[in-house]
Parts: sequence; structure tokens; C-alpha cells
Amino acid sequence: MSNALPSLSANVPVSVVMPVLNEERYLADACAAVLDNGYDGPLELVIALGPSTDGTDAVAEAIAADHRVVLVANPTGATPSGLNLAIAASRSPVVVRTDGHARLPHGYVADAVAALTRTGAGNVGGRMVPTSDAPLGKAIALAMSSPWGIGGAGHRVGGTAGPADSVYLGAFRREALEAVGGFDEHFRRAQDWELNYRLRHAGFTVFFVPTMAVPYEPRRSWRALARQFFESGRWRREVVRVHPDSRSARYLAAPVVAAAVGVGLALGALGIATSLVWLELAFLAPIAYVAGVIVASLTHLRDLPIRSLLLLPAVFATMHIAWGAGYLRGIR
Repeated sequence: MSNALPSLSANVPVSVVMPVLNEERYLADACAAVLDNGYDGPLELVIALGPSTDGTDAVAEAIAADHRVVLVANPTGATPSGLNLAIAASRSPVVVRTDGHARLPHGYVADAVAALTRTGAGNVGGRMVPTSDAPLGKAIALAMSSPWGIGGAGHRVGGTAGPADSVYLGAFRREALEAVGGFDEHFRRAQDWELNYRLRHAGFTVFFVPTMAVPYEPRRSWRALARQFFESGRWRREVVRVHPDSRSARYLAAPVVAAAVGVGLALGALGIATSLVWLELAFLAPIAYVAGVIVASLTHLRDLPIRSLLLLPAVFATMHIAWGAGYLRGIR
């Protein structure tokens, strides 16, 4: 089944929707990237304000002095509800998603409209490009763009233009969003992937455009990185529970690794405690995994300064084990 969409007029009106929560540090730059994007047609920015505890609201109110900016309240602070509230408050036939951490490159909106027109897709988008100046941030940024980190999906590591399972952020035809009921507010994470799943199954095309690359600043600490990937794993498991046919062998790699490492460490420790040498052989599983992430890291020998390269195996391991543990834990 395929849903045919009408062609878009030149310089069609565009609404950019942005859910924010505690984004005082980044919000001004994120909004400037939208408002100064160079789009020739009518453009509005709808910001859904969650219950921030920093100065986000004050920054947003100052930005709203621009007549193109609309503020709406998002009492729950949840991303999918913020997106739906912003979409409901918007007026344009094209809806571009962004967030308070993203800086849309100049010309992004025009590229999105051109791609929607060219492809007839219900959603077009590109990839996330993590960037950082700190040693840990550089290692995380590379890991998030590496097939060894979070798989080979185009919206993560790049690829050729064409239909895709999902894309980063996204620019939507309004009629496509309305046809599937917008974002499912049950999904606190993975709501993009879940929405794109429903769009595809409703007959709309999700189209990956490599040139629509958006800079993204990754997490700044080990704890934040582990939490991010643990939550991502939990919610990806929930997508699989709700949509069983979205299950993929690729999603099982991290849970299998997490289980093997955890069981190997536990049995090896029990072998030491009980002097059962055969149980100590279980240490081979975590040892083999550590060797694997070191070898994977060495494939990026020329991509990082030495301080970041030394951190890369631990970054890979944190991402894999946290995501896998989250997947095993699921949503309860």
C-alpha cells in the first residue's frame, strides 16, 4: 500500500516544532539556527515549554519577541506530548522537528521541503552528527557515529539516499502525521522510530537524505552516557513489545553481550570463591568482549587524539552494556 501525497507549492509555509526542558544553555543558539535558516517561504517556530528548573522559560520568552515564534505549555515535560502540543498549535502543511540541543545547519529547511517535493515521502530526514571538543566528548561522538557503537543505521552513521526505517529528527507532511495520529505519547523514548514505523505501515515513505546532517552535542559524563543508553534500550524493547514485527537480530546483539558479560563475571567469581576451576573459565566471556572492543577501537586509530582514543574502549563498553541491560530490563 502506498499513500500518494499532493505536490508542494514553491516556498510552502513551514512550522518548526521544538520541545524543550532545561535547555537554558542551548536554546538561544537552537532557535537562531531555525529563525536564520535562510528559508524564503513563511516560517514559524513553535516551542513547547516543559516545567524547566533553569532559565529556559526566560530565554524562550525573550526569543518570542520575534512574531514568528509561538510558545505553548507542555506540563508533563515529556518529549512526545510536547511535540504533539506544538504540532497542534502549528498551522503549516510542512512540519519540521528539531530540539533544544540541535543546531539546524543553514539551508536545512529548504533542503527538507525540496526533498519532500522530490520524493513524495511522508517524512524526510538525515543523520545526527555528534561533535565535541572535550576528550570524553570526542570519544562519545565517534562511538555514536561508528558501526561498532550503535549499529549501521543510516541516520546514525550515514549512507546513501533512499527509503529508510527511520531518520534523525524529520520533516513531515502534515497529512501524513494526521493520518497516523501523531506521536504516541506512551513512548517517552524511541518515539521517532515508533512514529516512522507507523508511517511506513500506513503506506507513507520515510526517506533518508544524507545531506540533511545536523550537529549534536553528546553527553558530557559517564553517568549521563550510561543513563541515556540504558533508557534507549528499555524503550526499544517496548517498541518491539508493541510492534512485534519490528524485531530485528541487530537489536539482540547488545542484550546478548550484556548477559554474557554479566553471567561470565558472576560464574567466574563463584569459581574463585569455591575453587572450581571449570567455573573460572566463564571469565573468558568478558575477557573476549574486552578484547573485541579494544580491536574495534583500534580501527579508529587515526580518527581521534590519543587521550580520546584511550577512552574509546570504555565508551563502547558503556554504550553496549547499558543499552543491553536496558533492553533486558524493559518497561515495567
